[in-house]
Amino acid sequence: MSDDKRQQFVACFSNRQINRLQTLWPFWARSSQLSPPQEWRTWLILGGRGSGKTRSAAEWVRERMENAVCSRMALIGPTFADVRDVMVEGQSGLKAIASRRERPRFEVSRRRLVWPNGGYALLFSAEDPDSLRGPQFDGAWGDEMAAWSKPDAVFATLRPALRLGQEPQLVLSTTPRPIPALKQLLADPTCAVTRSATQDNRHFLARGFAEDLAARWQGSVWARQELEGELVEDPEGALWTRAQLVAAQARQLDAAYDRVVVAIDPPASVGANADYCGIVVAAAVGEGHQRRAIVLADLSKQGLQPSEWAAVVAEAYQHFKANVIIAEANQGGEMVRTVLRLAVPLAPIRLVHASHGKRARAEPVALLYAQDRVCHAAHFRELEDQMCSFGAPGFTGSPDRVDALVWALTDLILDQGPSPSARSL
Repeated sequence: MSDDKRQQFVACFSNRQINRLQTLWPFWARSSQLSPPQEWRTWLILGGRGSGKTRSAAEWVRERMENAVCSRMALIGPTFADVRDVMVEGQSGLKAIASRRERPRFEVSRRRLVWPNGGYALLFSAEDPDSLRGPQFDGAWGDEMAAWSKPDAVFATLRPALRLGQEPQLVLSTTPRPIPALKQLLADPTCAVTRSATQDNRHFLARGFAEDLAARWQGSVWARQELEGELVEDPEGALWTRAQLVAAQARQLDAAYDRVVVAIDPPASVGANADYCGIVVAAAVGEGHQRRAIVLADLSKQGLQPSEWAAVVAEAYQHFKANVIIAEANQGGEMVRTVLRLAVPLAPIRLVHASHGKRARAEPVALLYAQDRVCHAAHFRELEDQMCSFGAPGFTGSPDRVDALVWALTDLILDQGPSPSARSL
């Protein structure tokens, strides 16, 4: 039923009748939010941010539990806090969507949700796959499975636990990410897939939410993944994969950094159509093969005059308490040295010259990511989009952000960077 027809239909109802309609999910749901008509063992709900995927899965659980189709359900989220705050007590969670008469009782100490008819759901964290050993279920819901830290291990223990009832089923709701576990599900003939975008659910979101995100991520791979709910594959030949970068965001360095650098790849020209000035801040700690690095900031800018990008570098140097500024001198040479010295007179500056091609210089840095030796302090959308395209046949333009990243990590790990006081200009 379209939104217009639904509004016309509801307009004829009394307030009491409308209140009774609140829990009639098939009346309100979009077709993509309803259980697929074909037979399935796994229902994979792929959706953008705020697209209604959590509500879809929660309504499936509610219907199964209230009608006693299921009596032993498993609820799995990235962490136990996620299960509690989103799946159970969230605005689209199981307690919120139930009528007062059918609302389940949350027994926090036992980590379970109990329905008035005696059926219950146990809560699990994907961080602890072994906790699924022992219990048995006739249904399960896993939320944001693409963000699980150990998806393969969870499925290895969850699948054997789905052994009660006639046809135990699993529902998975998630924003897609190109991880192997998700790709395996998409290739499974017993897995039914529905998709929805953020825009599909705009009437139930804060005013301007979808439009603001669309404007912020316009034209990026992130928009396709986070708003459209599209699984974005890594282009063949690219040196980095999105799975690597998702893992890099999940890691952190606990020890105090022993070296912080600001790396810059200056543009060859200025103006609106000039290349970006790549500016990346990174730090490292440890020795030898145990040395690890963290990317702290991507401050790359376009259209700046030399004095302007030098000011950005100077501010980053002071804010992050950097030990040294590293600047590629292939473009600009002595001009780069002079401009930086005017902006930050007392900073150690190390000029570097590229003697190998961009890909050859980037490959050892990509290997550091494959070895889990680099983490990201946040999601750097533009940098990570460029990383996941760099090296692929269709890549065009200047890899300005990647160049700055490569110089930073080369200094921090590959070169075991010189002492900040070793070269003072």
